[in-house]
Amino acid sequence: MSRTALRICPLCEATCGLTLTIDGTRVTGARGDRDDVFSKGFICPKGASFGAVDGDPDRLRTPLVRRDGELREATWEEAFDAVAAGLRGVVDRHGPHAVGVVLGNPNVHTVAGGLYPPVLLAGLGTRSIFTASTVDQMPKHVSSGLLFGDANAIPVPDLDRTDHLLLIGANPLESNGSLCTAPDFPGKLKALKARGGTLVVIDPRRTRTAKLADLHIPIRPGTDALLLAAMAYVLFDEGLVDLGELAPHVEGVDELRTELGDFTPEAVAAACDVEPALIRTLARDLAAAPTAAVYGRIGSCTVPYGTLGSWLVDVLNILTGNLDRPGGALFPQAATDRTPRPAGPSHGFALGRWHSRVSKHPEAKGELPLSALAEEIDTATEDGEPVRALIAVAANPVLSAPDGDRLDKALAGLDFMVSVDPYLNETSRHATVVLPPPPPSQSPHHDFAFNTLAVRNQVRYTRPAVPLEPGRMAETEILARLILAATGMHGADPSAVDDLVVGQTLGKAVKEAHSPVHGRDPQELAALLAGENGPERRLDMMLRLGPYGDGFGVRPDGLSLQKLLAHPHGIDLGPLAPRLPQPLKTRSGKVELLARPIADDLPRLRRALGELPDGLVLVGRRHLRSNNSWMHNVPALTGGSNRCTLHLHPEDAERLGVRDGDPVRVKGAGGEVTAPAEVTDAVRRGVVSLPHGWGHDRPGTRMSHAATDPGVNVNQLLDGSLLDPLSGNAVLNGVPVEVAAALPA
Repeated sequence: MSRTALRICPLCEATCGLTLTIDGTRVTGARGDRDDVFSKGFICPKGASFGAVDGDPDRLRTPLVRRDGELREATWEEAFDAVAAGLRGVVDRHGPHAVGVVLGNPNVHTVAGGLYPPVLLAGLGTRSIFTASTVDQMPKHVSSGLLFGDANAIPVPDLDRTDHLLLIGANPLESNGSLCTAPDFPGKLKALKARGGTLVVIDPRRTRTAKLADLHIPIRPGTDALLLAAMAYVLFDEGLVDLGELAPHVEGVDELRTELGDFTPEAVAAACDVEPALIRTLARDLAAAPTAAVYGRIGSCTVPYGTLGSWLVDVLNILTGNLDRPGGALFPQAATDRTPRPAGPSHGFALGRWHSRVSKHPEAKGELPLSALAEEIDTATEDGEPVRALIAVAANPVLSAPDGDRLDKALAGLDFMVSVDPYLNETSRHATVVLPPPPPSQSPHHDFAFNTLAVRNQVRYTRPAVPLEPGRMAETEILARLILAATGMHGADPSAVDDLVVGQTLGKAVKEAHSPVHGRDPQELAALLAGENGPERRLDMMLRLGPYGDGFGVRPDGLSLQKLLAHPHGIDLGPLAPRLPQPLKTRSGKVELLARPIADDLPRLRRALGELPDGLVLVGRRHLRSNNSWMHNVPALTGGSNRCTLHLHPEDAERLGVRDGDPVRVKGAGGEVTAPAEVTDAVRRGVVSLPHGWGHDRPGTRMSHAATDPGVNVNQLLDGSLLDPLSGNAVLNGVPVEVAAALPA
C-alpha cells in the first residue's frame, strides 16, 4: 500500500516542497506540495525525478576501503578505523595543514553539510581548505564582505515587489536561481512583466531567460564590470544618484565618483560591444524606476573581474536608493541566524590572512582557491608541507576544478584520502576510504544556507520520509564520526560532537548582553532542548536563539522545533523587510562603498578598456535537468536538450567549415576536448559554449548511465592560472580558445 510524505527538495537552490508517493520504502512519485508556504506547489523536472535520483542503483550502500590497491566493501567500523589511522598518521608526521579538506556544492543542500563541516575544520586546525565556492560565487562573498563587513550578508532582489529587474550573467529559467532562493523563479519573472514591470537581461547567450526579457543585451563575455561601472558613471554624471534613506548608512560616495571617472559609456563601449547610448539608457531607466534591483550571478562571477562586477551590482543598487528597500535588494533574515546584535561598528572583513604554499594565493573567507589544489598536492616547496591527505565531502573537483587531468594524477599520489560520497565518481575513485551517505528520502532536511538567501522569510523542516535502511548510517552520524576520527577522538560516541557544539553555543549565548538567554545557566538550557537526536537538538537551539525564536520561554509565541514540527508545510515569516544598519559589520558601522582592496583593483579594470579578444572565447552553460556533475547518472534527467555539445554561431561555424553535429576540437591553455557542434544563433558571434559537469569517461567509476554518454570536461580547457585576484575564483567564462573541425578518425 502506498503512502505520502512531505520532503523539501535538495536538488537545487529553489528548495521546493514536495509530496512524495512511497511504496514500502521506495519513492515512486513526487509532486509539488501545494500547501508549502514557500513554493506553493511549484516543481521542476529535477524535483519530479526525486524518486529516480533517490533510487539510483549505482548509489553505494556500504563503505569501501582500499585493500591491495582495490576498493572493497567493508563494515563501518573497519572504515572508520582506517580513517582514524590514515588521517592521524599524516597529522602526527606532517602537521594539520598537510590534511586538505574539499567541500562540494551538495553540502549546502543537507542538514549534515550545514552542521558538521565547520566543526571538522575547527577540530583539524588546517588552513588547506578548498570548496566549490571558488569555482562559483566567492566574488559575491568578498564584495559583500568589503561593502558590509560580512561575507554572508548578500542582498537578494525582492522579486515579488520590484518594478524593474536587471539580470547580468544569470539564467534562472535554467538554474532555478542561485544566491537568490526563489521557488518558481520563472513564474515570478512572468508576474513582474504582468504587473507592468521591466525585465532586462545582459548575457552573451540568448538564454530562456533572455527570451522572456523586455530587453536582451548580448554583451561580450567578461566585460560585465566595465558595463556596470559605466552605468554608475552615468548616474553620477547626470545627477541621478539618490541614496534616499540609505544616505546615513553609506560612506565613500564622493571617492567613488572620482574613481569611476574614466569609465564613461564611450570608453567601455568597444570592450563591451554595447553602444554608449544604450548604456546611458540602462542607467536612466534603472534610476527612474519606482523600485529596481540589479542581480548578477555566475556569468558575472567566474570572470577576471568577478569581485569588481559583484561589487558594482550592489553599488548600482545603493546609488539608486534600492538597497534595503522593498522592491529593491534586501537582506533576508533566516530563522536559524544568530540572535541579531545591536547595530554599530564591528570587526570588519579581511582578505589574505594567509596564503597558499605554492603560488601564494591569498585566502578569502578562510578558503584557498580550488584551482590551487593540484599544485598544493604535487609541488614541493621549502615553505611548509604539501597536502598529503585529503578529506572530500560531497566533492568532485576532478570535474569541477580547472585542469582535472593534473588533479587526477595528484590525487593518485596522496598518502591517504577519504571521500564522503554516494557515488564512485571521478574523484572518489581515488579514495582510500569511501563513506556513502543514504539517499535523500532517508535524511532530514532544513535549508540552513539557502534561507539566508531566500526572497521571502520562512522556515521549514522535514524529517526523513523513509526509515534508514539496515546497514546504512545517517549522514549526520557519518560526519560526526569523521570529526572524531580526524581529531584524535576515534571511538567516542558521535553524540559527543553535538553535545560539544550545544555546550559551546549556549555557553557563549548566556554571556552576550543582547541574547534572550543572557545570564541563564547553559546546562539548564541544554536540558530544555527537544529533538529525537543531536542534529535536531542543535536545530531546536538555533531556532530558539534566532531572530524569531522563543528565547527558551522568553517569547512564548516564538519559534522552536516543536512549533515547526506542528507546521509540516512550513511557517511563513513574512516578506523581506529593511534591516540596515543591523546587518553591517564593518569597522565604521556603515556601508563602505570603496574599500581599499576594491580601490586597489580598479586600475586593473581600467587597463581592460583597451583589451579586445582576437579570437573565439568560451562561456559555460547550465541545464534545467542537471546540477553540476552529479545528476547525469539519472536517465530521466538526461537526453533532449541536456547534452554536452559546443554551441557556436552560424557565421563562426561557416567560417570554420563546421556543420551541425560535426565533431569539433576545442583547445585551451589546459588541454583540448572534442565535442559535437550545435550551430545556433542563441550564442553571439565570437563566442562558443560548453556545459559544465561532464566528462564521465574515466576508468574505475561506477556511474553506468553517465558513462554511456560521458561528454567532455569543459574545465580541462583551463590550466588553473586564470583567477580573480581578490577572491581566488577561477575564471571559467570569457576564456580564449581555439576551435577547429575535428579530423575524421
